[in-house]
Amino acid sequence: MPPKKKQTSSLGRAVIKSRFQGQKAIAIDEGKLHTTDIENEPKWVKMQSITQENDLDAFLSTAALAETDFTAERLNVKVIQNDYQNPFLPSDQEERKRIEKQEANLDKLSVPRRPHWDKSMTAEQVQRNERESFLEWRRSMARLEDEEGLLLTPFEKNLEVWRQLWRVIERSQLIVQIVDARNPMLFRSADLEKYVKEVDDNKANLLLINKADFLTEKQRTQWADYFDAQGIKYTFFSAALATEKLQQEEEERQRQELEASLHAHEQQKEDDSDKDVVEETQEIKETKEELEEITEHLSKSSLDKNVGDDRIRIREDGEVDRVTIGLVGYPNVGKSSTINAIIGEKRVSVSSTPGKTKHFQTIHLTSSLVLCDCPGLVFPTFSTTKADQVCNGVLPIDQLREYSGPCGLVAQRIPKAVLEATYGIRIRTVPIEDGGTGIPTSSELCATYAIARGYVRSSQGNPDEARAARYILKDYVNGKLLYCHPPPNVDGIEFNKEINEAALKV
Repeated sequence: MPPKKKQTSSLGRAVIKSRFQGQKAIAIDEGKLHTTDIENEPKWVKMQSITQENDLDAFLSTAALAETDFTAERLNVKVIQNDYQNPFLPSDQEERKRIEKQEANLDKLSVPRRPHWDKSMTAEQVQRNERESFLEWRRSMARLEDEEGLLLTPFEKNLEVWRQLWRVIERSQLIVQIVDARNPMLFRSADLEKYVKEVDDNKANLLLINKADFLTEKQRTQWADYFDAQGIKYTFFSAALATEKLQQEEEERQRQELEASLHAHEQQKEDDSDKDVVEETQEIKETKEELEEITEHLSKSSLDKNVGDDRIRIREDGEVDRVTIGLVGYPNVGKSSTINAIIGEKRVSVSSTPGKTKHFQTIHLTSSLVLCDCPGLVFPTFSTTKADQVCNGVLPIDQLREYSGPCGLVAQRIPKAVLEATYGIRIRTVPIEDGGTGIPTSSELCATYAIARGYVRSSQGNPDEARAARYILKDYVNGKLLYCHPPPNVDGIEFNKEINEAALKV
């Protein structure tokens, strides 16, 4: 066996012993009460200068001066259950109270009116009256928030944008409100329809429910019954399906042109085949209008075939009065896509960012039909949270800073099984027997998605929940995660049951 090492004392050990030599061991109480001795400190600690204390240290020092003793009883152990509640989302009871208060003040929501003007007024007088009227309208909206305690959507506060709406209403005979089929009542402004009738009682209103392909036939029937009961003129439309149909027709036309070119190339001689192919292709291009189908809702009328340029054609008596259709609605509800689908070609710029269109623009659909596209307007309406505005595509996701509220709303609306099937992930939640609700929280959903996609923070290595939230919210806005709001007094879970079942089968 190796010899035992000799116990030698060092300078460091001697210093430690000299510092703590006056300290005695504390006897352990074998009872059921645990006692904490706050005086168990070496002498050099007591002489430290204390100029700043945190809350806990200040409390303990004050208790020590008052000679207060604290004991922790371990006899009766109680488990306090605290349900998780996202601070950016209201509880069910709070949401019901807000909705009741909103319905009571619904008649106070309005859009700004243009003051009366005539040709005798100068431009400065008209602009001054518009500014004063608009300022008074903004004050009335502020009173709703301050005095009534209501939460309004972040509505448009730029007077110039509202002026675009006034001009569109004044020059249009038909005002079409384009709304998202997933939540028509949020995007519809009832006061706008009232204002149109105030300008001219002969003007008409129409509710164009875009993105109707998101709704099932049963859901469209329920909405149709509700609109009929309310006396609202409406029509369902899908710009995406119309655009896809036009693309298929264009591909078919190009295929026919290619087949005709190949056929002409085989029939002609080799020396002049190239010339004949060009002539044949040119003839097919001249018959382009004959191959295009008329769009379902608004179609192009036939032009005078004797004149190639429509600008110099002599109009008939019935063509002098043109019908102007004004298109208005929230940003990102698909106004520009709807116009492109109606025209049959891309004439208006389309962007996923809300508010791409900045000024109203007129598009001559036919010689007697003109479309007037208004910039996207966020009309004032009641809302429970700003998270709802993000989920509805009103507020841009890329500029979002607080993501837990919108993602928590997505987790509440989309069933956990649908989320897992869509993304191929498994979301671990707190079991119901341990106090959980069975619904994933925002953190649980985003963290699981980030881990599955490999999104981590460069500095810490933790899951990048903010980046995951942006992808999830964009999928929700684009319809990959589909939730459709039901008509009033209809259960949302039952209304979306068919959609959720179809998502699980994919």
